[in-house]
Amino acid sequence: MRRTWAVVAVVAACVAAALALGASDGGDSGATKYKIVLDNAFGLTEGGDFKIAGVRAGKTGDVHIEGQAHPLAVVEAEVIEPGLADLRADARCEVRPQSFIGEYFIDCQPGTSRRRLPDGGRVPVEQTSSTIGLDLVNDILRRPYRDRLRLIVGELGTGLAGRADDLNDAIRRAHPGLRETSETLRILGRQTKKIDSLIVDADRVIGALEARKTDVSRFVREAGSTAETASTRRTELAESFRRLPAFLGELKPYMGRLGDLAEAQQPVLRDLGAASGDLATFLTRLRPFAEAGTPAFRALGDASVVGRRAVRTSSEELRELRRLAKDAPGLAKPLRQFLQTLDDRKRGVEPDERAVATDPPAPDRTHVSGSRGGFTGMEALWNYFYWQALSTNALDDIGHVLRLNIVTATACTNYITDKGEDDKDTGDLECNQFLGPTQPGVFTPDPTDTTSRSSAKANAQPAAAPAPARVPEDAGLLNYLLAP
Repeated sequence: MRRTWAVVAVVAACVAAALALGASDGGDSGATKYKIVLDNAFGLTEGGDFKIAGVRAGKTGDVHIEGQAHPLAVVEAEVIEPGLADLRADARCEVRPQSFIGEYFIDCQPGTSRRRLPDGGRVPVEQTSSTIGLDLVNDILRRPYRDRLRLIVGELGTGLAGRADDLNDAIRRAHPGLRETSETLRILGRQTKKIDSLIVDADRVIGALEARKTDVSRFVREAGSTAETASTRRTELAESFRRLPAFLGELKPYMGRLGDLAEAQQPVLRDLGAASGDLATFLTRLRPFAEAGTPAFRALGDASVVGRRAVRTSSEELRELRRLAKDAPGLAKPLRQFLQTLDDRKRGVEPDERAVATDPPAPDRTHVSGSRGGFTGMEALWNYFYWQALSTNALDDIGHVLRLNIVTATACTNYITDKGEDDKDTGDLECNQFLGPTQPGVFTPDPTDTTSRSSAKANAQPAAAPAPARVPEDAGLLNYLLAP
């Protein structure tokens, strides 16, 4: 039972609170009235617009006069729109015309004071101002109104002379533009030099913009397009700004190191400044080269388009070649070793004085350092054709003579036989031509062999050249005589 009464009490309290809040909201949503004190309420009518910060908030009501010695107009203003009844103690109000010939309305700026004006609060005359209608100004500029104004001012001069201060305050309050204009003129008077500089710089900038007005118009168009694109990525931009503080925190150490780097680069920059003349000359001379190379780069760009299509088309073939290359035997390394061996004089199989006499000077790789050296493999190949032609073809005043001699022998002559270290059979000799005492793999280690046998040969001393053997008579060898 107690629990039931407790629940009922809580529900009743919630209902009472809701009713209280509803009543409070209803009171706040009602009309709030203010009293605006003016020197002149000309043009204001009952039921006219009452605006706050340029937004229509309600309407003006009754207008009455207060005071005998200094009469002032008091206008009652009523705020109807909810949420706009928020005038502060320093609020300022002004009478403005709807148009050149329309009625007038009151426009108030809410102010920034912490103290709010209560319902029925007053805006003092020191914080209000009136405007002068353009139709009235136009009227006094025409005769006879101009003459009448002069007469009125002349007749009232005596009375106004006794209230000069009041008249001055009324004129200043009559239009806030006068007060703001005076303050503006004082500020401009203190900045005449800056204004002169601004005018000179502005003229220079305008001249530059006139010379590049096409670029300026393009910039405006692109800026508009960029703004439209950025508006569609509002969520991403908000996320970027949310992450910006953390990014700046991580960036700070790097910026410090960048500052240290900038200080360390000062000597380099000074040297660069000293060399700026030469650099300017280089860049000036580089321009014709760049202009001449522009067509080539354009042609290269056009070719890259075609090449890109070709590469995309041949992607399947490349994948097939990649699969085939996995099981393909090694070629690049043996080929490199073979080409290096062909171009190395130190690996010549036989020393030759002619190679020493005709080798290129240092630092060429094929230069022979010392008195020993032989022809490279490539040189020996071409020398064979050259010297073979000179040896077998004699030339005199009568004509060519082909020198050829066929020798048939039963024993090796001027040839050697080497069947290797492990081959001890000498019964059946094989005739081999002797190519010199430094044949790789025969008398000297093979530089391309990495087996243990080759390592043992490399540690051993080069074998002496064997004595020439006899060629068998039934060998049937063709011997070219190389005699000169």
